[in-house]
Amino acid sequence: MKNAETTIAKLSEVALRRYGMIEEGDRILIGASGGKDSTALAYDLASKCRWWPARFEILALRIETDVGEPQDLSALESLFGEWGVPYDKVFVPVRERIKAGEKMNCYWCSTQRRTELIRYALERGFTKIALGHHLDDIVETLLMNMLHKGEFSTMPPVVRYRKYHLSVIRPLALCEERQVVAFAREKGFAGVTCTCGFDGASRRKEVRRKIAELTGGSSEQKRNLFASMSRVNEEYLA
Repeated sequence: MKNAETTIAKLSEVALRRYGMIEEGDRILIGASGGKDSTALAYDLASKCRWWPARFEILALRIETDVGEPQDLSALESLFGEWGVPYDKVFVPVRERIKAGEKMNCYWCSTQRRTELIRYALERGFTKIALGHHLDDIVETLLMNMLHKGEFSTMPPVVRYRKYHLSVIRPLALCEERQVVAFAREKGFAGVTCTCGFDGASRRKEVRRKIAELTGGSSEQKRNLFASMSRVNEEYLA
C-alpha cells in the first residue's frame, strides 16, 4: 500500500471496529455519488471484503437526478469494475417532487436521494447503508446545527433506524477530508462534483471557513471537536 491508502485503510478499520459497523452476513449498500468520498469508501470496503473477519457483501448505488448537468460516469463504472464493486443506478425526478410554493435546495435534494437509498436497500434485503461522510463533514454539521438550529447534534458514525432492520454507517468518520483528497490523488481518480448551482450558496461552506479560522487548520483541534461529542459533561450544560 502507498501512504494515503494506508492512512485511509487504518482509520476506517478503527472506525469499523470502534463503532461495530459490520456484522456477519451484512449486505452493505454504498451511496455512490461519484465524488472522491464515496469512491474512496467503495475502494476501501471492496478491499476489506477480502479479509474482514465478518463476511459481508457490497453494492454501490448511484442516485441520478434531474438536477444539474448530465455527467459522464463511464470512468467511475470502469473503476468499480476493476475493483470488483457491483454497481447500479436509479433515476429520481427530484424537481418533479417539489411541492407547490416550495423552492429547490440542497436539503430537499439530499433528502430525496436518501429516501431512494433506503427504499432500494429495503426492497433488496440490504442491512446497512454506507455513506462517504468524513470527519470534516461531521464536525461541520455539528457547528451548523449549533449555529443555525440551536441544537447539539450531527451525523453519527452509526445510525440504527427504529422502524426497520437497517442502519446507516460512516466508515470514513475518522478520516479528514485532506486525507481522502490525498488518497484520491494517489489512486488517480477524479471525483464528480455537484453541478446543480445550489451548492455554492450552502451554509456548509460558510461553516467550513469558520472552522478553518477557529482551528487554524489544526488536525488535533478538529479531532477534539469530534471527540467532544462523546465526552459531554452534563453538569456544565444548561
